This record gives sequence, C-alpha cells and structure tokens, in this order.
Amino acid sequence: MTSVKHTAIRRRRSAKIVATIGPASSSPEVIEQLFLAGVDVFRLNFSHGTHDDHMARLETIRRVERDHGRPIGVMMDLQGPKLRVGRFAGGAAQIRAGKRFRFDLDPAEGNADRATLPHPEIFAAIDPGTELLVDDGKLRLRVDACGPSFADVTVVTGGRISDHKGVNVPNVVLPISALTEKDRADLAFGLDLGVDWVAMSFVQRPEDVAEGRKLIGGRAALLVKLEKPLALENLEEIMELCDGVMVARGDLGVESPPEDVPVLQRRIVHLAREAGKPVIVATQMLESMINAPTPTRAEASDVATAIYEGADAVMLSAETAAGSYPLEAVTFMDRMLCRVQSDPLFQSQLEAGLATHRETASDAITAAAKQVAATVRASAIVTYTTSGSTTLRAARERPDVAILCLTSMMGTARRMALVWGVHAVHTKDVSSFADMVQKACRIAHAEGFAESGERIVITAGVPFGTPGATNILRIAWVHAHG
Repeated sequence: MTSVKHTAIRRRRSAKIVATIGPASSSPEVIEQLFLAGVDVFRLNFSHGTHDDHMARLETIRRVERDHGRPIGVMMDLQGPKLRVGRFAGGAAQIRAGKRFRFDLDPAEGNADRATLPHPEIFAAIDPGTELLVDDGKLRLRVDACGPSFADVTVVTGGRISDHKGVNVPNVVLPISALTEKDRADLAFGLDLGVDWVAMSFVQRPEDVAEGRKLIGGRAALLVKLEKPLALENLEEIMELCDGVMVARGDLGVESPPEDVPVLQRRIVHLAREAGKPVIVATQMLESMINAPTPTRAEASDVATAIYEGADAVMLSAETAAGSYPLEAVTFMDRMLCRVQSDPLFQSQLEAGLATHRETASDAITAAAKQVAATVRASAIVTYTTSGSTTLRAARERPDVAILCLTSMMGTARRMALVWGVHAVHTKDVSSFADMVQKACRIAHAEGFAESGERIVITAGVPFGTPGATNILRIAWVHAHG
C-alpha cells in the first residue's frame, strides 16, 4: 500500500480482530486500550455476566467510538442450549472404562453407577450405538439400550465425572431449538441495546438460522457459529441464510476428531469467501496467553494460517475476557496480522483461494475494480453503500489496497468493522454523481488513504440508496482541496 500519514486508528492490516470483553477487560480504560491496540469488534458473551454488565460495556464501547470518531462493531454471542449432567454425591464420581453406567431423569444425586441427565430430548433422539461425550469429550460412553427416560451405556473412556459437566451427542440431530428462553430474552435485550452482530450457537440445520433471522428482523446482522459437524452437512444452505460465520473450533473439536478440524476450518473459510460473507476463526488462538505474556510458536503459526487462508477476522475469547494479559494478546495479534500481510507471497496465496464470480453486473464491477486499482496503482477502492453489499463484494475480491466504505447508515459502518480490508466512514448521503466523486476524494485524503495527485477507484450503485445495485466504476484523482 502507498505510504501515507496514519492516524492512531487507521489499521495497517486487512484482517480484523474480535475480542471478548469479560472481568479482565471491562473497565473503560482497558476497553479503550484494547481498541487502540487493534480491536475492531468487541464480543459480549451472553453465557456470562448480567444484562447490566453488558449494557455498561456497550455504553463504554460507544463512548470510545465517539471519542475517536471510528465505527466499532459489537457482537452479542448467544449461549444456546446447554446439555449437562446433574449433581453427584460429593460433587463427583470415578467411572472406569468397560463398566456399565446409566443416565436417567431421576433427580437423585449421581454416583459411580448412574447420573441424572435432565434432557428427555436426548433420550428421544439416541439409539443403541450412539456415542455420548461428557466434559468436552474427556469421557466417552456408548449407548447399549435406551428408552424415553433412560440410557444404559458402556464406558469407553473413563475418568472423573462431576456436577453439571456438558454433554455432546455427535451425529444426532436433537429435537431442540437453537434458541432457549434465555436466548430469546437476551436477544430482545441486545437488539434494544443496538448490537451490530448476533452470533447464534448450537445451529444444527438451516431451519435454526431461519428462526434466528425472523426474530432479529433486520435489526442486526446474523452470524452462525459452526460448532456442530452436522451443520456442515447443510453448509451451503446455512451460508445462504446468514450474514457471516464463525469457525468455533473448540466445540467443533469435541464432536469431530482433532485432525479433522483444520480441514473443516479451511473448507468453511473457502465457502464463506466464495459467498462473500465474513468468516471469523475462533477458539484457542492464543490460549497460552491467558497466563503468559507471549504466545507459543505453534499459536503464532495457527493465527498466520487463518490469515493466509483468507479469514476476515480472528477472535480472542478467554485471552481478553479472563486472562492476565488482554492487552498483550491484542498487541501480538495485531503484529502477527501485519507480519503475514507484509509477506510478498500473501497476495498470491489469497488469490489462489477464490474461484468463481456470480454472473451479475455487481460482481463484474467489483472484480474490475480490483483489476483497475492494480493497473493504475490506485491508493484505495472507495465503495458507496447503504446496506453494505457493495462493500462486501469488494472485500470478497481481497484487493491489495484498502477498501474505504462510505455509508450514511451508522449500523452498516459498524457491521463493516468485521469485514476484511474495510475502513468504514459514516457520512451524509450524496445527492449527485459529481458530489459522490468529490466526497470520495475528500474523505480518502482526510482519512490518510490517498495523497494529493494519487488515484482512487470508486464503485457505487445508481440510483443511490438502492441496496445491492453496484453498477458504476470511476477512477478519480485526489486533490488536497478537492
């Protein structure tokens, strides 16, 4: 990219950083430091914390946004159904491999022979031969016989089983909604607060996404967390129904063998890029930095791999929510992303990952914009957008210059904070084509993307304000006073 004056919040990289706010990072000072260090989107995890906690955090983020004049994305992450065993006498029991064990609906405390599993929907869905995983897959049990209120199992991998540990049922579609009563209440609260993205957990099938979409009603963008291998069987349909996806590797790795996860990650990132929808790679990216000020070499390599594959964003969970080094984790992530992008082979690797275009005028224009920008050595591609679709199509091309997104909708500007290569600016609507070109040149100069005498490539849809109608491409010269 052309070397220009950088403001403190002009990122020097295209991939984005999502960071989770929690007890270690909820003070106004830390939230501001994290933003300045590189966070583009803050995640509010509704599995933890009260509504008051989340409201205070969101208000702080919006204050930082006003103070620095940069749109910041906020994602609420819904908890989804949690399947758990009941309580044990003494809090835990040891179960040995090869031994018989029973799960049932009896609320009595569990022991080495039986435990409560207060989920009749699990008993309704399983058959003999089904595997049950407990405590993130540490314990494996195979169903021998089952009925509406019990399952007799053989312990395949034994160990300590304790109160309220999670249960996974791989390869079985459970007859439950991805949205619990708690999720519905949280969602209504988050939408009223004004979150930009809603991340949905426990998605098993396209119908789950349609249900979430209906409840959101266009008030936020919908991001699907891909954490169940079953969802991947309907990945194309799910991708069509959502606005973005997350590779939730922790949960995916419980129900899939660990050696499958990198392959699944690559497939999901590729499909999301084909669809032109943002994709986040999440979970255990810098896990060791929860307790250490520097990451392992393997973690550095893992983050780099996600970026070479073309992911829009990488996410920090416990590293920033509960770790001892939230600021160091974000600072390292920022350095790592900049380093990958400075690799001379980075651009060719990205381009190798994208194949087809849709046969539409919009795709023709956005593909041409990348080509034109490279040919005339433009400093930036400027997109005018209302809904964000023009900018998303430009980002899908992964150009080697920044994408400056100009929009009159603050919600669109905030949502674009998650998207690869996009620097969004909230600005008043334009009334004419000449006005559009002039404003694009003025903002590109003011935001440090183009010096006087440099060129920019502009894409937009005319008539203005028509969502999804990218039909114009213009090359313009930037003049300091133009």
